[in-house]
Amino acid sequence: MTAAPPETSPHLPPPLLEEVADRVFAYVQPPGGWCLNNAGLVVGDGATVLVDTAATEYRARALRAAVQRHVPDGPEYVVNTHFHGDHIFGNSLFLPHATVVAHERTRADAAAAGLGLCGLWPDVDWGTVVPALPTLTFRDGLTLRVGGLSVELLRIGPAHTAGDVVAWVPQRRVLFTGDLVWSNVTPYILMGSVEGSLRALAELRSLGATTVVPGHGAPGGPELFDRTEEYLRWLRDLAVRGAAEGLSPLQVARGADLGAFAKLLDSERLVGNLHRAHAELEGLPPGEPLDVVASFREMVDFHGGLPACHA
Repeated sequence: MTAAPPETSPHLPPPLLEEVADRVFAYVQPPGGWCLNNAGLVVGDGATVLVDTAATEYRARALRAAVQRHVPDGPEYVVNTHFHGDHIFGNSLFLPHATVVAHERTRADAAAAGLGLCGLWPDVDWGTVVPALPTLTFRDGLTLRVGGLSVELLRIGPAHTAGDVVAWVPQRRVLFTGDLVWSNVTPYILMGSVEGSLRALAELRSLGATTVVPGHGAPGGPELFDRTEEYLRWLRDLAVRGAAEGLSPLQVARGADLGAFAKLLDSERLVGNLHRAHAELEGLPPGEPLDVVASFREMVDFHGGLPACHA
């Protein structure tokens, strides 16, 4: 296990690049809250795949330094599991050596979103973020072959977003889930689907992974599917009750007993999740856009201030 440069934050543990299987690594940024996402590295003979990057220039440089300890020239492929800035803003730091790969919808959504994430936390030092959209896209799936290993990019969802992809390494039974799975962090599905997320988890279970690297939080095993699913089922039931009582998502969130989920990071995401759940109850198709900024304002209200972002 090797640590990335510790200067990424004086207040948080340094990121770790941990070998979770032979030549397969998880890059984990603790504690995994807003914009502290994980990445993955698959090192093959003659080619390497990096799964997701990081939010700020500083954190992306730390990721690049950690990767270069194993692959001095950097990866041949950078895969983006979805379009959110914490997973793609560091793409440019791996160019021109790498080809950026993603689902077609991810490219379209990334182009539309631009640097909008930065505006939600204007006090974060984002550095020089240069958008680098995927140049290799696909519709259903794509397999990248790196030496004796395969990295299967599987289109799943809509779930977390409308264009989610996971990276599955079958020879090592390691699954990089992007933000379809969470570990001790509140899930966030405002831009995706409750029902789609539940279907996605069932599909991911069927792969038979023994190591699961979530988009945020510590890696684990298939039990991470269970924990994410438990939250989503609780959310769905909460939304149904709230809708029956004629309550708004913010009202439902304020009256909710978080119970077993009270210790998850970023509980304010419940508000955004309820907006998606209520919209689905009213017939909105999975992945159809909602007002992200308005929902975020309500999350700030629920939280009592701007949620912490350690990007």
